[in-house]
Amino acid sequence: MIQVVIGSQWGDEGKGKIVDLLAKKADYTVRFHGGNNAGHTVVVNGKKYSFHLIPSGILNRNTKGVIANGTIIDPEVLIGEIDQLEKEGIQLKNKLFISPRCHLIMPYHKELDEAYENARGKNKLGTTRRGIGPTYADKVSYNGIRVYELMNWKIFVEKFTFQANIKNKILKLFKVKPINIQKELKRYKGFKEKIVPYIKDTFLLLQNAIKNKKNILLEGAHGVMLDIDFSPYPFSTGSNVVTGAVNTGSGIPLSKVNEVWVVVKAYLSRVGGGPLPTELLDKQADYIREKGQEYGTTTGRPRRIGWLDLEGVKFACEVNGATKLVITKTDILSGVSEIKICIGYYLEGKKISYSECGYNELAQLIPRYVTFKGWKENIQNARKFGDLPKNCQKYLRFIESFLKVPIAIVSTGADRQDYISLLKA
Repeated sequence: MIQVVIGSQWGDEGKGKIVDLLAKKADYTVRFHGGNNAGHTVVVNGKKYSFHLIPSGILNRNTKGVIANGTIIDPEVLIGEIDQLEKEGIQLKNKLFISPRCHLIMPYHKELDEAYENARGKNKLGTTRRGIGPTYADKVSYNGIRVYELMNWKIFVEKFTFQANIKNKILKLFKVKPINIQKELKRYKGFKEKIVPYIKDTFLLLQNAIKNKKNILLEGAHGVMLDIDFSPYPFSTGSNVVTGAVNTGSGIPLSKVNEVWVVVKAYLSRVGGGPLPTELLDKQADYIREKGQEYGTTTGRPRRIGWLDLEGVKFACEVNGATKLVITKTDILSGVSEIKICIGYYLEGKKISYSECGYNELAQLIPRYVTFKGWKENIQNARKFGDLPKNCQKYLRFIESFLKVPIAIVSTGADRQDYISLLKA
């Protein structure tokens, strides 16, 4: 069984918990795109674990983690995660594998990210300033440096020195302090020693796993609305988020994928600039933000809040070939007296679909809503669908009916065991 978990919105849908849950039966859990601008949170017995690069399914004892070629790596962040997990007693030798094809986030990438955002002034994109965009830009312009080069130190020194000298000239134009090349080379040599034990040809590893009928779980980062092609570009991330990235980012053919799990948060949130058609700017948003602890795992920034946008989620389901839905953070809506769902868009009096919209249209359109009565009950301890309040059941069944994809899991709280399974035994 090969399964993919994809976020259907603007990220922060709660994919980390779902990956951890599904990884109980997985032999391998795989990151196949993005970088440490992603933030996945798993709560086990009240203890919170935050992941940015290491697959969040790795907490399961028998599950191995793979950082495949489509992922870009900040070595300092990666080593910090490795150290933290080992402090928790999770030994990663022969449990974590990193592709030598992964591109590296360099110090000049982060400085350039900061410089570009500052230069945009009031037109900032709201990037995480982790160097993601500049790293992908170097990758496609043949200026990237990979884990492969880090393994071959002489080549790394040559390439890093060449690139840093070029980037320093750009940084000086932005009046940003240039990179100290010798200091950074010393740091990266230390990173190399810590990372080398985990490097492996992950393509062969995963191909052999497929031949041996192992269970593989592919962990999407971000959400479809941030996909580099299908977002309201340039308000996007630097990688492809959709299922097509499974093949380019891990080497696994899409024909081998059995299930596509699309994760839908029961309301909407996003970090950063750009249009958000159903955005709330009132006390209701403040209530949901505080109750849901809607602050970025990566940035700590408060997230913008909106009603569930099923026009956008429908697109996400179609472009990814969704086979199962997961609804998360349903518990956060307890106590909201009236809940809305967007079921379509109007622009200048005419219907318009998500796929027809760029950032300009999304900023101007008028959402079409249906309204549901809320519920007051705390649903954290619900373990069967029938345990949920009737109004909550109606809300969820409407989502399922509209999207025409079956709901398989409803998350009712932050902890690992807080969920309802609708899967047939």
